[in-house]
Amino acid sequence: MAKDPICGMVVPTATALSAQRAGRTYYFCSQGCRQTFLEPEQQMRRMRRRIGIALSGVLALALVRAGAFLALAAGVSLLNMAPVAQLPWLTWGVWLFLLATPVQVFGGWSFYVGAWSALRQRALNMDVLIALGTSVAYLYSVVVVFAPQWLPVGVDERNVYFEVSAVVIAFVLLGQYMEEIIKQRSSAAVRRLLDLQPASATVIREGQEMTLPADAVLAGDLVLVRPGEKVPADGVVVAGQSSVDEALITGESLPVSKQAGSELTGGTINGRGLLRFTATRVGADTALAQIIRIVEEAQASSAPVQQLADRVTAWFVPAVVGVAFGAFALWTLAGNFSAGLLAFIAVLVISCPCALGIATPAALMVGVGKGAELGILIRSGEVLERVEQLTTVVFDKTGTLTRGKPALTQVVPIAGRSREQVLQLAASLEHGSEHPLAAALLEAAAAEGLALLPARDFQAEVGEGVQADLGGHRLWLGNRRLAGQFLPELAEALQRQLRQLEADGNTVMLLGQGAVVLGLLAVADTVRPEAHRTVELLQRRGITVVMLSGDNRTTAEAIAAQLGITEVLAEVRPADKATAIQALQRAGQVVAMVGDGVNDAPALATADIGIAIGSGSDVAKEAGDLLLLGNDLRDVVTAIGLSRATMRKIRQNLFWAFIYNSLGVPIAALGWLNPMIAGAAMALSSLSVILNSSLLRRYRRATT
Repeated sequence: MAKDPICGMVVPTATALSAQRAGRTYYFCSQGCRQTFLEPEQQMRRMRRRIGIALSGVLALALVRAGAFLALAAGVSLLNMAPVAQLPWLTWGVWLFLLATPVQVFGGWSFYVGAWSALRQRALNMDVLIALGTSVAYLYSVVVVFAPQWLPVGVDERNVYFEVSAVVIAFVLLGQYMEEIIKQRSSAAVRRLLDLQPASATVIREGQEMTLPADAVLAGDLVLVRPGEKVPADGVVVAGQSSVDEALITGESLPVSKQAGSELTGGTINGRGLLRFTATRVGADTALAQIIRIVEEAQASSAPVQQLADRVTAWFVPAVVGVAFGAFALWTLAGNFSAGLLAFIAVLVISCPCALGIATPAALMVGVGKGAELGILIRSGEVLERVEQLTTVVFDKTGTLTRGKPALTQVVPIAGRSREQVLQLAASLEHGSEHPLAAALLEAAAAEGLALLPARDFQAEVGEGVQADLGGHRLWLGNRRLAGQFLPELAEALQRQLRQLEADGNTVMLLGQGAVVLGLLAVADTVRPEAHRTVELLQRRGITVVMLSGDNRTTAEAIAAQLGITEVLAEVRPADKATAIQALQRAGQVVAMVGDGVNDAPALATADIGIAIGSGSDVAKEAGDLLLLGNDLRDVVTAIGLSRATMRKIRQNLFWAFIYNSLGVPIAALGWLNPMIAGAAMALSSLSVILNSSLLRRYRRATT
């Protein structure tokens, strides 16, 4: 829960829908209230005007008070000085009334609007407390000046509280203004992402170049991007070569080389080359638009820990109003009406749950924004809280811990076949396959100039291999499980060769015809250079690291040994990865799954936290809770660290907000707190929460 941005109420989720009516944009808040939507700069201008009025009134009141004090010390009555002496009605109290009224009306207008909206919904919020407290001080002073006979006790108009009301309003407005400045700085990452969206695009239609607004580009359009221009949509390069700066999208500091067939992401900046690409995703479907939406939704979300603040707030405001009236009654019965009035106002002002209401949203906004700067997308506040409880991180091997582009390392011919024949037959079987191992064979065959044979009746066995007819013979290519369908057992010599190749970290495929093995093909996928450091950093933080792989155990353990991973789940079929995650969860582990977000989608969705790594353009469609746009595996550690740091800030904010209100209310009720000081303290408490949250902006990528 958080303070609703429109009506000021503390509500579960401040979701809002906008609608265009007669050229104006309206916001409909979660409680059905409607208000004209203001851009951030318009809102800041309005706040500055209100603060200017309030501070000017406070300064004028202070000068009048000071002038009266000096005049009294000199034995001169300020009201006997010309031309004031000609206006007998212009008394001391009237002076203060004239100076305080603009502050009360114009400076405090937003509190009255918020209070009215809350009361219409039969709720009490901070605006109700501010409006009630300052109005009591102001109206009491008005009665003292203009109708003192209405009061049950004799009063002197020199003892009015116009300054109290004005100073409280000024302090609260100033505190809100400072909060807004820090909030806008905290959401700078989203604004920078928005700034990436180009205004125009050069589109080639019917052979003619034309400049169109970027949002007019259609899927399938041929788009031209000149050096230094922003890419207006997602697409695939069809001609040209260049390097593209993707830093603000993926966090990668170095430009990425692009040529025909490369994918482009809208909002990235072209280097010195000229590129032509076909637009595949435009408008709200682009990766940039989806990233912005994810960040904005996460910043508006709430962590489950906020439920504690919600429960407290539900009874806190009514209880405070009761305490305020009780303090007033007790002081009045004790014969001190003025002290009772001051205690009433101070209790209402000091108890405003501003800090409590913004404790979670402030930290979430900064943390999620910082994550976006680092190329880390956090889906919601709930994700942050779950991350803090993680005990185990499971990494998919291929494409995550390894580069994902295996290469052929060795060919072992058997049964009188030559090396070239074995490679040619294996590559022909894999022709058309998109599996990384198939790509390694096809690249090796192409590099050696081997012609592929036509394959018929192709059949793929998920997690095992492939079969097809080549030249009238049925051949198969795959792992031990597939070989087991044709061979009762492998010869001892063959098993020794297999074990040796696998011990070196290779994935070995067997090529056979019926019960005859024709050859062995070893493919190795080298580990990422930062993978070992990533595992070390996680283990240093007390997190158990597990590797999940479809490879045989020997190969998987060889890779794991290079990385310092002791727990390996090997020979796991793609369909069984989610089951493996569930087994860890049943053992009491809180599990994060790290994968590429596509092939590992079931496991990502099953894990307590799914971490999708990679800079693919389908970022919003990933199953992950944390989305890492870059290609540096250490971002896993950075994401976990940032999530934990954000949760620490949320708890710190809630703790100090609770302490502040718990101590402030009884002190104010006992009459030991001047309302003006209470207003300053309330504003400073909210500001301290914002400042504490803003410290998250100093968070850096994990290196130690």
